[in-house]
Amino acid sequence: MYLINRMSRLQLGLQNSNGDTVLSIAAIVGNTRAAIMIVNKQPNLPQIGNRDGGVPLLEAARHGQKEMISYLLEVNGDYLQAAEYSADKPGVFFMNLLVLAGFYDLALELVQSHPPLARVEYYGGESLLSAMASKPSAFPSGIQLDFWHRLIHCFPPMKGIRDVKLMHHQTLQLIKCLCTEIACLDYEKASMMLRRPFLLAAELGIYEIMEEIMESFPHAIWFSDNENHNLFHIAVMNRQENVFNLLYQISDYKHRLLVSEDIFGNNILHLAGKLAPQHRLNLISGAALQMQYELRWFKEVEKIVQLACKEDKNSEGRTPAMLFTEEHKRLVKEGEKWMKDTASSCTVAAALIATVIFAAAITVPGGNNNDDVSDALSLFSSVAAILMFLSILTARYAEADFLYSLPKRLIFGLVTLFLSITSMMVAFSATLYLVFCNRKAWMLIPVGALACLPISLFVSLQFPLLVDMIYSTYKPRFFGKKSKCMLH
Repeated sequence: MYLINRMSRLQLGLQNSNGDTVLSIAAIVGNTRAAIMIVNKQPNLPQIGNRDGGVPLLEAARHGQKEMISYLLEVNGDYLQAAEYSADKPGVFFMNLLVLAGFYDLALELVQSHPPLARVEYYGGESLLSAMASKPSAFPSGIQLDFWHRLIHCFPPMKGIRDVKLMHHQTLQLIKCLCTEIACLDYEKASMMLRRPFLLAAELGIYEIMEEIMESFPHAIWFSDNENHNLFHIAVMNRQENVFNLLYQISDYKHRLLVSEDIFGNNILHLAGKLAPQHRLNLISGAALQMQYELRWFKEVEKIVQLACKEDKNSEGRTPAMLFTEEHKRLVKEGEKWMKDTASSCTVAAALIATVIFAAAITVPGGNNNDDVSDALSLFSSVAAILMFLSILTARYAEADFLYSLPKRLIFGLVTLFLSITSMMVAFSATLYLVFCNRKAWMLIPVGALACLPISLFVSLQFPLLVDMIYSTYKPRFFGKKSKCMLH
């Protein structure tokens, strides 16, 4: 700050070898206070670009300096004039940088004040809307929460969660504004500009964009890619249930979409029979649950198609069921191995618990009255767990077994194993306190803490898997109408 006060206006206007002024450097590092002093002393610097044509405003956007962007927009507001509304102008490039940086509130303000920016198409068919469609994390549908984060979201919103919700609201407002502006163009131009983001949103599962596009431009429902895959084909191939559920918000037109085939003769049930993309399967814990997930998709699509579609053959002469079996051979084997490995490991743990508890129960006739019940509960639950895990090891492992039969057995086995561990620790802690602590109340704290350690380890390591299995096996249908709004 001292140097800025000492420098003359001429010195402030000097440029380095790249053409950057001192204001550009301040914009890059986000020093807003220095920028204010520089502009007050040399007001024309915001309009001076470097050798690449990057004015300080562009450099601030390129380096994600939001506070600096807001300030430079105030002093360089004519940067986004009508003359800049073409693909080769830096004003459009600046808007794209805002989207890439996640500054949707600033982008929304600028689009509202300069509507033509929403209708500009970049080179290669890109637009602000297609740039938004490539950022799933900006939308509620693009956030994948694990068990612990889902648990946190059940409590009253914290500041971080409120900020995320505010960002989502701004994003949806921006999408609505973009779709409305593009829909005002002539039919051919609007169709061309909306097709790409619409199909990209279907692939990535951003149903919010699709809803806004269909509301602004109803013809979008008929968009398809080069292989004649419509929005529901794409949703099924990429296992995007949020997009697939839009089916229930569409009137009789959906039947024409469901019976259509791609250029390879595949109907929508054939596409459900294909193996999901690996990045979608990676969101599911374990090969067995991945196989269950695939079966649920196939069964759900099978419910809504006509009977003839179930026996249709594609260009390779395969029915949907044949294609499903062929595509999922490897996953069935991996699911069997995963189930058996899990059951084997848990059987060893349950057998060890049963052995220890049985020996402890018969060491002193009658045992200690305070832990008789805990010993018995631990023994019975561990034996039940052993039997259930053995039934998993001897199962036939057909495709259909992964849907309900095998997951139910593993769920019951894990629950009883957890119950046996908890009961064993209760029995051991009670005996330890009665025998060695001479009924000293203060000893309850360290004994209880030590007893909670293995239980806590089990909960942190295995409980999320158990919750995922219960959720995927017993949860209500994740397919169905999610909104009362009719789209077409």
